[in-house]
Amino acid sequence: ILTHPDYLDGNPDLIKPKKLLNPVKASKSHQELHRELLMNHKRGLGMESKPELQRVLEHRRRNQLIRQKKEEEEAKKLQSPFEKELQKRHQRLDQVELNNSDSSFLQLEKEQEKQEDHAPEFIKVKENLRRT
Repeated sequence: ILTHPDYLDGNPDLIKPKKLLNPVKASKSHQELHRELLMNHKRGLGMESKPELQRVLEHRRRNQLIRQKKEEEEAKKLQSPFEKELQKRHQRLDQVELNNSDSSFLQLEKEQEKQEDHAPEFIKVKENLRRT
């Protein structure tokens, strides 16, 4: 059994409750978006078409990427044979340094493993826990 609310009695002294506003629908951005969707629908534009601002920004981004690629290609073309040779040597030196650092890293790992072999069991377990 449900009781009926008092405000349905028609008592003029009581304040009748008002329906609360939806904060999403009351927001200005939502209203503008809704207005834009209605306008696009009236014009016959599909939902897959993008707003003008987004189209312009994408067009600028695309043009900028094309410009950057052209500049990089021009820079490569302008390199002299001497600069190309220097760049090749620099790459080779980097590779040699990486190989040397890898081998020294492997040596350090081997030394650590030797030290860990002599360590008590609880220290090994603690190290494993730190890694995880």
